[in-house]
Amino acid sequence: MNPISALIFIVFAGGAVLTYLAQMPLGFPIVLALIGVFLGYAVKMAQQWERAVVLRLGRLHSIKGPGLFLLVPIIDQVTVWIDQRIRTSQFSAEQALTRDTVPVNVDAIVFWMVHDPERAALEIENYTNAVESVAQTSLREMIGSTLLSGLLSERKQADALLKQVIGAKTAEWGVTVNSVEIRDVAIPANLQDAMSRQAQAEREKQARITLGAAEEEVAQRFVNAAKIYAQSPEALQLRAMNIIYETTKERGATILMPTSMVDAMNPGAAAFALNMARNDAARPDAAIPTSVPSGGKTS
Repeated sequence: MNPISALIFIVFAGGAVLTYLAQMPLGFPIVLALIGVFLGYAVKMAQQWERAVVLRLGRLHSIKGPGLFLLVPIIDQVTVWIDQRIRTSQFSAEQALTRDTVPVNVDAIVFWMVHDPERAALEIENYTNAVESVAQTSLREMIGSTLLSGLLSERKQADALLKQVIGAKTAEWGVTVNSVEIRDVAIPANLQDAMSRQAQAEREKQARITLGAAEEEVAQRFVNAAKIYAQSPEALQLRAMNIIYETTKERGATILMPTSMVDAMNPGAAAFALNMARNDAARPDAAIPTSVPSGGKTS
């Protein structure tokens, strides 16, 4: 009994009591009481999201709601109230085998709603349990036809496939599947360790490939430089002078060079580079001239 019908029943029941206490003819309170019972049963109210499936003498009469509506007592009957809001159902598949025979535990959730109250009430006994059962069965079928790598990396495609399969089965019952989301995919611990080692090995392999490519590029540049030096001995001599200069800039540095290498270079140029390096090393120790006092004379 909704608040409106309850209020109507209370008003007419109160009127019946008052007429009886006023010692009016007995028919008045009886009539008022019957009217209160009639209207209390006949007046129904459906919320904005509700629909009432009304049967008249056992056959479908109409779908009522939202708001107030009237029923004929005894003849009409509300067999079921349908909630048309979006609802959620959680489902899972435990120890389901993937296409490559890997046992996994998958948890998912489906968002659905009733778009046809008539079919939901007449075509199936309990549409809520039916949606959950269909979702679980479809999840196991999808896992069995998918590789573990695809199940882990292609969640969006798996969600779309589940939505399509579940929606096709529930559409006959007046139920629309809005979306399906896989929340978690759990794999055995030993397989997690194996996958971790495989990923680490792949990263090491890629690092070695990158290092080898870098060494190959450096070697190729050395070959190109050697060709340039072979074509221009002056460039080789300048490079040798630069090496000597950079090496002997540091104080206390001693260089041992084979005589063949010295003979191959221009001796004068090599001596010049060594002299320049010694001058640069001794430059910080040069004497700092003292300042002349104000008013003094210089010699």
